[in-house]
Amino acid sequence: MKTVVSAAAAAIVITMTFAAQANAGCMNKAGRGWGFDTQQARFQAWEAVLQDTDWGMWAAWMASGAKVGSAASGYSVKSKREKCRPDGSQQVCVIRAKLCK
Repeated sequence: MKTVVSAAAAAIVITMTFAAQANAGCMNKAGRGWGFDTQQARFQAWEAVLQDTDWGMWAAWMASGAKVGSAASGYSVKSKREKCRPDGSQQVCVIRAKLCK
């Protein structure tokens, strides 16, 4: 029984180590943006996410077509969630994403 518990504990430690290594270059970011329509608000929110991650990557993203939900070379977007709603006469969007280098 002691061997089984030791093996299970070792497996948990190994799994936690690999999970930490897999997420070592990742960061969770969020941004909020406003615009006259949802498209503008999404763009502003995504810009805030990228600017908070890496200004150089944001500049490269702008030069490469600036598509909401994408990142410039060297970064990948793992999980992106967004929520938009009316805010007075404008729209407001909040985007959360995990960006990995």
